[in-house]
Amino acid sequence: MDKLEETSKTYENESRKEPFWVFGYGSLCWNPGFEYQQSVTGYVKGFSRRFWQGNTTHRGTESKPGRVATLIEDKEGVTWGKAFLISAENNAALPYLSNRECQLGGYRTYTVNFQPRPSFLPSTSSDKRDAVLYIAVPENRHWLGAAPLPEIAKQILECRGSSGSNVEYLLRLADFMREEIPEALDEHLFSLERLVRKFAAEMKICLKSIMETKEEKEVAEAKAVVPSYQFASRVPEKKLRCVNM
Repeated sequence: MDKLEETSKTYENESRKEPFWVFGYGSLCWNPGFEYQQSVTGYVKGFSRRFWQGNTTHRGTESKPGRVATLIEDKEGVTWGKAFLISAENNAALPYLSNRECQLGGYRTYTVNFQPRPSFLPSTSSDKRDAVLYIAVPENRHWLGAAPLPEIAKQILECRGSSGSNVEYLLRLADFMREEIPEALDEHLFSLERLVRKFAAEMKICLKSIMETKEEKEVAEAKAVVPSYQFASRVPEKKLRCVNM
């Protein structure tokens, strides 16, 4: 297994002299929320992604917690995602991540070896670099753990939080994997996606409306209330006739 070291709880307050990497395997892949110098897709070995972590803020509530991704140790596992290079002068990124992932999400900070995705040349061991990683562990209060995939899929369909629906989280992550890392295999993720789409179809839930961002919905609503005159020119003009009285 690659190196996994728990980092100090005051990690985000340390002064850093060099740029550093943060590896994302969940919503960070498509919504990092902080400034970065570079981003590259790649993977970490020794882990598998699972929707076993509960979420009561961004994708659920206290009464109906959603399910989001975490990593579990797996000797044969490989987890693909995206790493972000953060400058040493960026004093906002780590406090932001600490609040988003640790204080609200229930994750802990670790350091792992990240392997960038090979491009045209074969990768070598020298390509590896240390990356900050956030992992939820069973001891945290939000932990939900394993469950049959149909149960997890139905729970994801039912939950929503301040950042949107739990379904959006799952589908955007699946889309990211399919579009940016098509060679990556993640049976857990894509099985959940298939089940969610199947149950949504059976329940007549419109996934397109769920996936729309707040900005897209506002634009659609604005278009709905603004009258359109695009067909006005097609209406034949009425001719006035003079009538002798």
